[in-house]
Amino acid sequence: MKIYDYNGRKNLCGEKIKAARKARRMSQSQLAAKLQCEDVILERDCISRIEIGTRFVADYELVTLAKVLKVSVEWLVT
Repeated sequence: MKIYDYNGRKNLCGEKIKAARKARRMSQSQLAAKLQCEDVILERDCISRIEIGTRFVADYELVTLAKVLKVSVEWLVT
């Protein structure tokens, strides 16, 4: 499977995920734990790579991230 970059990034949502996480005063480890409670296994280093744009985000991960961070999927990708 070929993964494409968009302006040097592998996702559009990393910066918004970081902003939403920080607005809720949540660490990357806390976010990873909440995601694991929702059956999405992402380690803290995966969260870090998503936020800096070096990791692809699957559609099911995006939906769960939006749910845990209490934001819409549309907000994360715009």
